[in-house]
Amino acid sequence: MIRVLIADDSAFMRKVLSDMFASQPDFEVAGTARNGQETVDKVRQLSPDLVTLDVNMPVMDGLEALDIIMKEHPMPVVMLSSLTQKGTEQTVKALALGAVDFISKAGGSISSIDGITSEILEKCRAAAKAHARKTIVASPPKPVSAGPPMMKRIQLPLRQGYKPPESTKPQEPAASVNTYAKRNNPLLKRNANPPAPPSKPSAVPMTDMGRGAEKLVVIGTSTGGPQALQNVITRLPGNLPCGVVIVQHMPAGFTKALADRLNTISEIAVKEAEDGESIRPGQVYIAPGNYHLRIRNGTQIVLGQDPPVGNHRPAVNVMFSSVASLGRKLVAVIMTGMGCDGCDGMREIKEAGGYSIAQDEPTCVVYGMPKAVVDAGLADEIKPVQNIAQAIVEAVKR
Repeated sequence: MIRVLIADDSAFMRKVLSDMFASQPDFEVAGTARNGQETVDKVRQLSPDLVTLDVNMPVMDGLEALDIIMKEHPMPVVMLSSLTQKGTEQTVKALALGAVDFISKAGGSISSIDGITSEILEKCRAAAKAHARKTIVASPPKPVSAGPPMMKRIQLPLRQGYKPPESTKPQEPAASVNTYAKRNNPLLKRNANPPAPPSKPSAVPMTDMGRGAEKLVVIGTSTGGPQALQNVITRLPGNLPCGVVIVQHMPAGFTKALADRLNTISEIAVKEAEDGESIRPGQVYIAPGNYHLRIRNGTQIVLGQDPPVGNHRPAVNVMFSSVASLGRKLVAVIMTGMGCDGCDGMREIKEAGGYSIAQDEPTCVVYGMPKAVVDAGLADEIKPVQNIAQAIVEAVKR
């Protein structure tokens, strides 16, 4: 029996969800909560097996409540999220804090759950079996070294330039201000005007990146993936000599928020993948939700909306199969997630001579996708999530 605590500021939603869970033989409604503070209090009192948690609530919002729950009493939490920009950003943050999964509220609220009842029950049953832990990545760890340091460039505001101290001398005409600044400011002796702010670095040609430049890293993950990716991507160096392409099972809209968040907290650059763009070293690409991602000739991203594979779009098997022919130039990683997506593609990769890394069971939220690969004898290495970045860097150098 799965004892569930329902947290939502809407009395209507609490009633609808309570009735839905009560109608199932394997669920029991342990209680309901109207705000974040009440949720935290009832978690302490009732010790439920699962919490469904709305993001937007009074007194204390869902993210604050989740943070406290995961620190004090880690347990499976499923978020209820709107499809607004703010809602997707909050959801990605919640997943990074330790929420197992989320349910999208079409139009901002679930006015009728008839169409998504099966999804809610399936996700909640899976979440109840997931591993919840206190160990959350609160701040980005120091990246693994891949050679000489290379700073990740960011857009900066235009500098105002040197301002000489006030003088009793008559003010020079405006036309000579730059000349005066140049003469008196050692920082500007070579340039009369401040330099323009740097833009995002253009990719360094692979031939100039040295060892491992011709390789490619591909990563597949699902349930628990956002937190696992935060552990891995924040540890990758900005000068990784090859590109990294990721398939994370997520609906459209949420993958961009995930990419933006990872880009903000990582040394390596991260973005949502675009159709037709070239894969460049030192860059991470995340497949957009609702699009399969394939890689042409190991260098170009191709997006498509052909039918889901194994109920997934994007599917890890689709990406893995598209790059299997790269053989020894490929490093493939499979991480936490339900089911077995990625196993068939990993078999093709191994048959072609590629290298494979699987996340170990203790650090997986759901040990499904890595288990399928490990049980099939397709994993060259089995690593805890915090050691996967190091394993990737070492594999790229081989």
